[in-house]
Amino acid sequence: MQKLDDLRFIYVTGKGGVGKTTVAAALARAMAARGRRVLVCMCNAKERLSGMLGSPPIGWEVTHVAPNIDAVNMVPEKCLEEYGVLVLKVRSLYRVLFDNRYVTTFFRAVPGLYEWSMLGKAWYHTTELLSGRTTDDAEPPYGDGWKYETVIVDAPATGHGLDMLRVPRVLIDVAPGGPLRREADRAWRLFQDPSHSGVILVTLPEEMPTNETLELAGTLRDELGLPIPRLVVNACHTPVFTVDQRDAVLAKARASMLRPIRARARREGVQDAAFQRLATLGIPTSFLPFILAANASDPAAVLQLAKSL
Repeated sequence: MQKLDDLRFIYVTGKGGVGKTTVAAALARAMAARGRRVLVCMCNAKERLSGMLGSPPIGWEVTHVAPNIDAVNMVPEKCLEEYGVLVLKVRSLYRVLFDNRYVTTFFRAVPGLYEWSMLGKAWYHTTELLSGRTTDDAEPPYGDGWKYETVIVDAPATGHGLDMLRVPRVLIDVAPGGPLRREADRAWRLFQDPSHSGVILVTLPEEMPTNETLELAGTLRDELGLPIPRLVVNACHTPVFTVDQRDAVLAKARASMLRPIRARARREGVQDAAFQRLATLGIPTSFLPFILAANASDPAAVLQLAKSL
């Protein structure tokens, strides 16, 4: 199983409701505990990460939230402003050119631009050095180091998450030469490098999430050619029945006193079927234990999950 600590860029995605943010928070905690400097990037999301990390609310500015962990909730308009300032060098010039409703309307109409503003910002943070400079090199210069050794993107759910990953390749194909195309190319090369980047798929041991995960993995591999270093199966129940016991319980009459037992046996059957189907992907897999929904966002629960990552 590849060590996730070796990766500079991690994109966490999966079907909505499977616990992507929880996994991103747990992974950040796990890496930080091993001494790695981590940045967690949310994509204009309803902010829940701060509750999981026990920090103040996280906004559009990069914020220190825990030892070795910074976080940001990326907002497209702010990301575009940051990019414009980087290109134009002067913030006041950016505001003269771009800070009006006509240009804002134009930006909203350009397919993929808002998605790239967030994905590109997350990628940009992988190039930052402790010295305050940036570098195109795969390793920091002698005497310097990475500001963030790993950038984790808490990505949108499957459909939007895939659309966001497609954007840099589209920019490479259609954008004219210049900074936008050049940086999209640099980012895409990083995303396709299995030694430095990867997509982590999060799922549940249930039929529908499993179906979507199988399809998502196929698209990532066959269409986009992106590495998938880890599959995370969230909310796994510890079995209380053997297979024979489970079959025997399900074969019994539907007496009301047996309903909770039958429900547990049925759930374990669904879980086993999901495990078997997910195993056909051949992806190294981490299994996270089931935690009651009321406790899943608790910082202590996230720390417990981090031990499995």
